[in-house]
Amino acid sequence: MRKLVVFNSTSLDGYFVDMNGDMSFAHNVNRDAEWDAFVAGNASGGGTLLFGRITYELMARFWPTPLAAEQMPVVAERMNNLQKIVFSRTLDRVSWNNTKLVKGDLVDEIQKMKGELGEDMVILGSGSIVSQLVRHGLIDEFQIVVIPIALGNGRTMFEGANERVSLRLTKTRPFINGNVLLCYEPTAG
Repeated sequence: MRKLVVFNSTSLDGYFVDMNGDMSFAHNVNRDAEWDAFVAGNASGGGTLLFGRITYELMARFWPTPLAAEQMPVVAERMNNLQKIVFSRTLDRVSWNNTKLVKGDLVDEIQKMKGELGEDMVILGSGSIVSQLVRHGLIDEFQIVVIPIALGNGRTMFEGANERVSLRLTKTRPFINGNVLLCYEPTAG
């Protein structure tokens, strides 16, 4: 059975996007060699990337560009070559390399995909997808990078999840730049 992982960055006050839907705060961090190695190593993993329409459009505008290849060559290469699935009822087509558009019911499609053989799946951004899948208990792990910035307002990735979500901490990793990776697994109850 394939595992479904959420990898997102949040501000110290818990927002994964600001009040305008911008997530660039997560990429404007103080860089250091340890953080850069983590990002490159994370990108080197396999699997399938899952997006909602908004995150897909943001990613597809940046990663295939020469600027992305210049600034983060390893990450850009992986982002462009990994298999990607975008869930959208409004898009008619996708153009980013190795991307498949899925218009069916999100929960049904994810349940099918989790039952298939293959590498794990990772959701990046895509708060509306995260909150829907949380409600159905379909997420196996949350990998959250807390960025040392307070946004004051924005959206949480659990927005719309109307029930308590209990999680168990499985791993932590602080970085020199102040970022902290927190890994959680859902618990029953």
